[in-house]
Amino acid sequence: MRRLILLLLLLAAGLAAAAHTYHASIMEVRYNAPKQQLEVALKVFTDDFEKALSVDQPKPISLTETPKAQVTPLLTALLSRSISFGTKPGEALPIRLIGFQKESDAHWVYFSVKLAKPIKGIYLRHRLLLDIFPDEMNIVNVEANGRKQSALFRDGEESQRLQW
Repeated sequence: MRRLILLLLLLAAGLAAAAHTYHASIMEVRYNAPKQQLEVALKVFTDDFEKALSVDQPKPISLTETPKAQVTPLLTALLSRSISFGTKPGEALPIRLIGFQKESDAHWVYFSVKLAKPIKGIYLRHRLLLDIFPDEMNIVNVEANGRKQSALFRDGEESQRLQW
């Protein structure tokens, strides 16, 4: 499983968006115990992201041309619909969007999740882009309490418990 995730990570980092024939995202989650929060960075191919943000919009959304004031609520809604963190099954703690930035053919999105108390694991539901791309693979790398682990989320495998 680790080899598959490493291979997918290398593919996602190395191929150009115009040429990509697969759909993937990479999420980095860091548990900040002193601040009792999860700090998250999510990397998604720009064209895939724009397609998801454009659903039900009167005209296509462009992350570089559409005003940030219009993109931010759409992005927050997309994240809330697609990704949830909880300390128990089915829970969806609020996501606080910090911002986003372009990097080559992708965009990084930064957000945090406040926790009520110290935790030893999380329940994560990650189905970003699965409604649009059934072959989407969402790779998650978690760093918590000095431990690193990875997980793969895809159609039919959208929820997992990650422990540390």
